[in-house]
Amino acid sequence: MPTVSALHVAKATRLPMRAVESVEIEAGKGIVGDRYHGTKHRHVTVQSQDDLDTASGIHGAEVRAELTRRNMTISDGPVPREPGARIRIGEVLLEVVRVAAPCKLLDDTIGRGAQEALRRRGGSVCRVLEGGAVSLGDPVELVARPASG
Repeated sequence: MPTVSALHVAKATRLPMRAVESVEIEAGKGIVGDRYHGTKHRHVTVQSQDDLDTASGIHGAEVRAELTRRNMTISDGPVPREPGARIRIGEVLLEVVRVAAPCKLLDDTIGRGAQEALRRRGGSVCRVLEGGAVSLGDPVELVARPASG
């Protein structure tokens, strides 16, 4: 089962991401102390270390988790990309809103070609359905999408 391998927050948009061992996540708001706390749908971003490893191979240099500006990195496996998919991380329940597309700034912070290397590997933007604490090492599981009716 995948686990949380990295957690990062930034107090403001252009500030560097800061590695933390745990975060408090509020339902409907996001990570307490992060730049996106309180926004409408962009509460938490999640990426996979497998995708970062693949991107590193394509890029020809390490793509470090904190440089992608995503909040959570899971140890392995795919991050769901389809809207409505759900991810349980510890006691927190996330719902995928959309794919987190890599931006042009990655070429400046990681190196030329990083944006392309991360295309389709940038993780997902999620909203928080159930809040709680998340710490490094917490289990990550994909939850069956509820039947629409």
